[in-house]
Amino acid sequence: MKNSIIELASELIRRPSVSPDDQGCQQVIAERLQKLGFQIEWMPFNDTLNLWAKHGVGSPVITFAGHTDVVPVGDEKQWQYPPFSAQIVDDVLYGRGAADMKGSLAAMVVAVEKFVKANPNHQGTIALLITSDEEAAAKDGTVCVVETLMARNEPIDYCIVGEPSSSQKLGDIVKNGRRGSITANLYIQGIQGHVAYPHLAENPVHKALAFLSELTTYQWDNGNEFFPPTSLQIANINAGTGSNNVIPGELYVQFNLRYCTEVTDEIIKKTVAEMLQKYQLTHRIEWNLSGKPFLTRNGKLVEATISAVQKITKNTPHLDTGGGTSDARFIALMGAEVVEFGPLNKTIHKVNECVDVNDLAKCGDVYQQILINLLDK
Repeated sequence: MKNSIIELASELIRRPSVSPDDQGCQQVIAERLQKLGFQIEWMPFNDTLNLWAKHGVGSPVITFAGHTDVVPVGDEKQWQYPPFSAQIVDDVLYGRGAADMKGSLAAMVVAVEKFVKANPNHQGTIALLITSDEEAAAKDGTVCVVETLMARNEPIDYCIVGEPSSSQKLGDIVKNGRRGSITANLYIQGIQGHVAYPHLAENPVHKALAFLSELTTYQWDNGNEFFPPTSLQIANINAGTGSNNVIPGELYVQFNLRYCTEVTDEIIKKTVAEMLQKYQLTHRIEWNLSGKPFLTRNGKLVEATISAVQKITKNTPHLDTGGGTSDARFIALMGAEVVEFGPLNKTIHKVNECVDVNDLAKCGDVYQQILINLLDK
């Protein structure tokens, strides 16, 4: 299995599929799956390509989800090896997407191939959901596939997302949830004027200081056994013309909340609105909800995944809900049990992104073992 995984991962890495350009990665995967009798369905939305592939019929529907798109490489001169060359040095595969997430995507495909070849008449349905829009806008990718499947009343029971979940060693973490993410673009109005004549102007920065102090110190919740407390961070702030003698007419503040299941996006919006009213700030605010929080509690999928990781890696994984967002947030909306498992995340989005080839082989073994745990009765 190891050689097949590394060969496929390398082939995918050599395709510069910067989001949302797939660069033929999904076609490579689809052709392999078709040979095994998978039903291939293409779901393109705008400039995004999505693949929904199925083998078998009925329940349970076990889905492996991933993305072929990658983030930009940055300054290529800082890379030790060309970012799309897929160099292997001392059992380490280098390249953009090696860890996030062409490596684990290759491991999923090969694991599914091996399982189906050994069990051509397996019970239930094995599926792959692959998108080219995860790293950027995430507007035309998995979320659109999920909406399509839900409109057709086509379920997913269990889903394994191949995001790089491991931290210090392969198998130390399995993610069984994620915090929600919501961003506000807030514009506080004042009256522009000359700094020497403040009585003729109204400085929105001065007006907003008390509000910003309360906003950044407000305790939203205490978290719970699965999630840390909700946190708020100001990401961008701007006012003024650049001149030292002009009172600004508007203050722009962008802030993001990573929130747990103790609050909702509606509670967040309502609380911020009450604060703005309290300080009598003339304003307009635009909200962008990137994803609601989700949690997969102990059940068949969590148990099957932990058992598989223990068997293959000899490590007992810790269940974790930290980190940013992933496409798991969309799949969870279907009522599916969802976990994330993949290689180490130390180098993702960095220069010289890389993954241990032996870890990728073990990822493939874990994915195959999850199928065995869920389908072998």
